[in-house]
Amino acid sequence: MAMNLRVPEDLDRRLEQLAAEEHTSKSALLLQGAELVLQRYGRRREISEGLEFVMSHDAELLKRLEDA
Repeated sequence: MAMNLRVPEDLDRRLEQLAAEEHTSKSALLLQGAELVLQRYGRRREISEGLEFVMSHDAELLKRLEDA
């Protein structure tokens, strides 16, 4: 899929510098960044779902531990 993206000048300069240092393209860096964002939000969702599971399935145990 093709996409046009407007990047602020400062960010563009920094991406250009990093791309040169890493011998890659700005597009590759932006794709890596997008992947990192998706991973971060995925982990947050997994943690939230795990916490909800524990709170609902182990509510009685947690209450006993709180009173101990």
